[in-house]
Amino acid sequence: MSTSDHSAVPVPAPAPASFAVTVADVELEPDDLDPAQIVSGDPVVTGKVLWESADGRQVRGIWQITPGVVTDVEANELFVVVSGRATVEVEGGGTLELGPGSACVLREGDKTVWTVHETLRKAYHISY
Repeated sequence: MSTSDHSAVPVPAPAPASFAVTVADVELEPDDLDPAQIVSGDPVVTGKVLWESADGRQVRGIWQITPGVVTDVEANELFVVVSGRATVEVEGGGTLELGPGSACVLREGDKTVWTVHETLRKAYHISY
């Protein structure tokens, strides 16, 4: 095979460099919350994507929501609560009490109601 033949083979992008952040200190950006999801209160959502796979099927980041009650349909997600408190009711499942240090797994398609008692910040990994 000649050298020119090698250029036709796609080369995967290099993996991003390893990194660390202090979750509590990361500056978050406004994130849209569909008004139809708000049950009560005036919750505000902010977030920051720290890494996303080239195909968009894996996302890692930080997410925050202020007090209020909202509904959601979940993705396949693992997250750890860094600060704040919330109660998450999973339709057809249990009620999850979340606080600092809680690790939570949500299944894709879970219908939830989030009652946020104190502004909640989490670090997450989502698989689509």
